[in-house]
Amino acid sequence: MLKRLARPVNTLLIIPVLLISLAISNGLFSRASIDFDRFHRLMDSRFGSQRFQVSQRWEAMLRDAAQAETERQKLEIVNQFVHQYVRYRTDRRLYGVEDYWASPLETLGQGLGDCEDYAILQYVSLRQAGISDDRLRLIYVNARTGGPRSSITEAHMVLGYYATPTSEPLILDSLIANIRPASERSDLSPVFSFNSEGLWAGGATSPAASATARLSRWRNVLDRIQQEGVSFQ
Repeated sequence: MLKRLARPVNTLLIIPVLLISLAISNGLFSRASIDFDRFHRLMDSRFGSQRFQVSQRWEAMLRDAAQAETERQKLEIVNQFVHQYVRYRTDRRLYGVEDYWASPLETLGQGLGDCEDYAILQYVSLRQAGISDDRLRLIYVNARTGGPRSSITEAHMVLGYYATPTSEPLILDSLIANIRPASERSDLSPVFSFNSEGLWAGGATSPAASATARLSRWRNVLDRIQQEGVSFQ
């Protein structure tokens, strides 16, 4: 579960995207590389042979995604896999704490996770499939629950994909199996977004800070991800 950190802005469509072109020019964290031998060994030793088979299926899926002709196809392949192999479970029930950000190894090993675990697994998968960091944002939102007229919201995280710096983002969400454009997700009000390169808050026109400097859980999960065989190039 995510904790509420700030008041939301009004719509996902105004999350600043012009800075993506700056990220492109920096050329940072353009792709993920996974040492699958190490990843599979850790999966087998920590979670057993049944989950080892799931990690092998993840590798096969990522090969298919990397060979897909379009990035939209990559999104669909990854999103379908994650929704097939991960079931929703709160951090309190799974890890005994209110807010824990799991690595892909932990999420696939458990076969369970909450919103940020889905988003992190999808993010790493899409990076491995060849989508660069500048096109992906993990987006912290307030999600309206109880119908379109409800005023009840809860903290939530989704993954956003930007085909171009000025594109409307596509939203990958643990709660909805279909990928939808932001204009169709009026139930989500963003607070901030981040990736491996930076953190953007509200309607700001420049990064607020380094995401790893400001978000300790993000920094910690990236450290664990790298220890488990994933590197960012």
